[in-house]
Amino acid sequence: MIFVGEGALLRRAVTHAAGLGHPVDLVCSADPLDAVAAGAPHLAAADVNAHAGTLTRACTDGIVWSLNNKQIFREPLLRADGPRILNIHNGLLPRHRGLPSVAVLFALLQGDTEYGATAHEVDAGIDTGPVMAEHRFPIGPEDRYHQVMLRGVRACQALFERILPAVAAGSAHPVRAVTAEPSAYYGLRALDRLDTYRDHPAYPRATDLGPFAAHAPELTRALLRPSSAPEPGAAQPGGGSRHG
Repeated sequence: MIFVGEGALLRRAVTHAAGLGHPVDLVCSADPLDAVAAGAPHLAAADVNAHAGTLTRACTDGIVWSLNNKQIFREPLLRADGPRILNIHNGLLPRHRGLPSVAVLFALLQGDTEYGATAHEVDAGIDTGPVMAEHRFPIGPEDRYHQVMLRGVRACQALFERILPAVAAGSAHPVRAVTAEPSAYYGLRALDRLDTYRDHPAYPRATDLGPFAAHAPELTRALLRPSSAPEPGAAQPGGGSRHG
């Protein structure tokens, strides 16, 4: 299996899979240390699609995992005869599609009572592939942004570890289409709506980024910019990741 993504979530998944004896054929990330625990080859690729041939040849079991991944998979990796690509998304799909950093913010502002992680097959849409499994947890009335985000990261790790054996055995199948429930998408352009929430009673806790401020500079910029001043480039297409 191949792993694509970045950060601690990716590294923990690689370490866990290798520890259970699953083949880790390649790790695609910015940091070569992500592959060390598995003793696996490493590929630093700004566009993983440009290395589709390398991934296809390297993958011994036809499985590609996407964890904390900001890259968008395209053809030829998405061909019907290509590898099975599974994404662990920080958020409940389809309610929290797009950038998790933005989705958590609006989940709190809009009074969502649940958050979590979703495992889904990757297709050509934006977090629209069939859902394999979920890990849900409640959002309390006093929960703050950094608390929900941290629980979301932990839910992603727990969900990956839970479904890994079935995926490796070929017995994991979709439980529902992602379009079966109300959908919302949160990219950078959604941050232009923050002005309308500045007097909202949940605004202080929804914007309490805590330690995640360093990992979500797009939120920090949006929170600091003057009211009604759109962020440069925010209105441009492509304001979010498909596989976050």
